[in-house]
Amino acid sequence: MKVIRNYLYNAGYQVLLMFAPLITTPYISRVLGAHENGINTYTNGWVTFFYLMGQMGITLYGNREVAYHRDDKYHRSRTFWGIEALQLCTITIALIAYLAAVFLFSTTFRTYYLIQTLWIIATGLDVSWYFMGMEDFKKTVVRNTIVKIVSIVLIFTLVKNKGDLGKYVFLLGIAQVGGNITLWPYLKESIQWVSPKEWHPFQHFYPSLLLFIPTITTQIYLVVNKLMLGKIGQPTALGQFDFSDKIVKLVLAIVTATGTVMLPHVANKFASGDYKGVRESLYKSFDFVTSMSVPMMFGLMAISAKFAPWFLGKGYEQAGGIIFFEAPVILFIAWSNVTGTQYLMPVNRVKEFTASVSVGAVVNIVANFFLIPAYSANGAAMATVISELCVTAVQLYCVRTTIRRRMLFSGLWRYLLSGLIMYVVVLRLDQMMAMNIVNLAFQVAVGIVVYAACLVIFRAPIISQAKELLGKGAKE
Repeated sequence: MKVIRNYLYNAGYQVLLMFAPLITTPYISRVLGAHENGINTYTNGWVTFFYLMGQMGITLYGNREVAYHRDDKYHRSRTFWGIEALQLCTITIALIAYLAAVFLFSTTFRTYYLIQTLWIIATGLDVSWYFMGMEDFKKTVVRNTIVKIVSIVLIFTLVKNKGDLGKYVFLLGIAQVGGNITLWPYLKESIQWVSPKEWHPFQHFYPSLLLFIPTITTQIYLVVNKLMLGKIGQPTALGQFDFSDKIVKLVLAIVTATGTVMLPHVANKFASGDYKGVRESLYKSFDFVTSMSVPMMFGLMAISAKFAPWFLGKGYEQAGGIIFFEAPVILFIAWSNVTGTQYLMPVNRVKEFTASVSVGAVVNIVANFFLIPAYSANGAAMATVISELCVTAVQLYCVRTTIRRRMLFSGLWRYLLSGLIMYVVVLRLDQMMAMNIVNLAFQVAVGIVVYAACLVIFRAPIISQAKELLGKGAKE
């Protein structure tokens, strides 16, 4: 039950990270407009590369290493101080490089680039990887909830017109800094002071660098479509795509929250030699994310046409099509999250994980090159789906010798058929009803009932898992 609680905490945390900007989206999309939001997306896309270079693979590496030493306070404390010292060094170098690039090459959006510096500072202060490695997600969720709520209130209070784009960019960045700072007081309860002589931060450099390669490569095909769309297309199209992508990623966050929870869980089992437990966790997790991602994908596709202009406002009619085309990534990323983040990473098969995301990055760039000129923002969405499908395919090939792939997909047809039936019902309701909050809630409720009923009728594996978990919960 601990894993389930951690999943719920982390699902809440991941949704919070995405929900904070999304709850302000209907307001911001109208006040700032697609052009100004496109500027924010474009400048933030560039700062993302720099703070990821500074962070290297520390988030994944730190998570895994803390999980390996979870039961030894001295060793995990030494590990924490060493990794954090390394993170501060690399972030400082990244900050200097970013500022040099801004002053040497940027003229048009220099003010916004400078405000985006807050994201690099926030990354240097980030210790969430420690609590994730300890499988302690409650603290992260509670503290960040408070910070995000405050930032949302400030956005509604201070951002009033297109001239307030700078304030908006600042508030997003300072919220990230504040959220990371608030986690530090909790470290006192969990770690002890270790002499700097014993930190040996640079012993973590090479293994962290190995994880940096798939991390930065993943970000390439997550961010490059926005950068290419900003260069090849127009800021307005980029604004349309950015909001659509945020909506899809909000839904996706609920599913991929299992990855952060299961990584330290599986890593701890692997470190103790419980290889059978590792495989069993993988099978159950894959079935769970499939059962969750299929209805989310079909549900979002069914309501996208009316939902986007209702939620974002006039001028965002194209966003509905973008959401429709991008929705399949919910399923593909859910799968690769299991095979990659929950299996290849914790068992230290980093090279295979790197190969898969490298293929995705190359495919994404090539697909964007052909699809964006032809289909603009819709083309960027299609390129995203194609690249994520390739990542998943490569990872499934990599695990073929250690994982029974038939076991992974044994219940897939049941979920797809249930989801398709739900899609038809919800789409019909959406066509008959005007879009408002009451009708949206009704459509979601009907979709849940139809999908759940189909799962019972088709005897989907997730039903047995649910009964087993409820039985354990009752005993506890």
